[in-house]
Amino acid sequence: MHLKAHKRGTMSQIAHKCGWVAMIGPPNAGKSTLLNVMLDHKVAIVTPKPQTTRNQIVGILTRPGAQVIFMDTPGMHQQRGRLNRLMLQAAWQSVHSAHVIMVLLDGDLYVRKPEFLERDVAPLRKAMAEEERPVVVALNKVDLFHDKARMLPLLETLHRMWPGAGLFPLSALMRDGVEELTRLIIAELPCGPAQYPEDQLSTLPVRFMASEIIREKLFLALRQELPYSVAVEIEQWEEAEERAEIHAVIYVSRPTHKSMVIGRGGQGVKDIGTQARHEIAGLLGKKTHLELWVKVREDWLEDIGFMHTLGLGENVYVR
Repeated sequence: MHLKAHKRGTMSQIAHKCGWVAMIGPPNAGKSTLLNVMLDHKVAIVTPKPQTTRNQIVGILTRPGAQVIFMDTPGMHQQRGRLNRLMLQAAWQSVHSAHVIMVLLDGDLYVRKPEFLERDVAPLRKAMAEEERPVVVALNKVDLFHDKARMLPLLETLHRMWPGAGLFPLSALMRDGVEELTRLIIAELPCGPAQYPEDQLSTLPVRFMASEIIREKLFLALRQELPYSVAVEIEQWEEAEERAEIHAVIYVSRPTHKSMVIGRGGQGVKDIGTQARHEIAGLLGKKTHLELWVKVREDWLEDIGFMHTLGLGENVYVR
């Protein structure tokens, strides 16, 4: 089952554009927020914490005369650990299959701390040094500073880093500049027929989206580093015409983390379940009963086989 959009008008087959767009960039640049805004529908979870996205999230934007297939990727970084390496390889795998590459950067961060720019984009520039496909560099979060003149040195630096690339300031959160960016991307796509039905918004199975919703609520509820050591697996899914019964397991890597997730008197996991249930019910369009269990699986962050069973980087292998 795939997420569907309300039916739109019939698409013209004259000079129809269709292609894949890889959304890449450092963690916390706002890729998932931008994808949701472009589709006008939530397909990727969003939290204030960096590295929320772990899998490639495919979102489909269909308009008269064009279909854009976005690949929201995990934030690119150089941290250690098998999970981090798997996420990084999954992101680069998306780049290889794209017609257009969109680099999304945190404009507010680099206006305030320009010394971080070279550190964060060096791996991208090195890998894309001889890139011949269209590249769009989107500078996000420009709503966070009022004096736009402060952005000029950053824009000049980015022009030197990516000569010939389209450079586009925007605010995904405020929806400022998003429509213009979308039109620019469509203009760069090759001609071709649509690859998906016009009412399909994502390739994600609903079960995966439900597990992501639970993980989002965990990220929002938990503090410090704990969210990065939790994972969610749907163990049971029974769906009738008017009701869904879902059982999910929250995995943590240490016994002490289990008590943190459960909370005093079980209130923590209860609140997480309530918030997730409401959103999943809206996704399914029916009453939903959600049961959450918390289990300890030590060192799962280094267990590639277990990560694959969770759907993390299923086609990516790391040593």
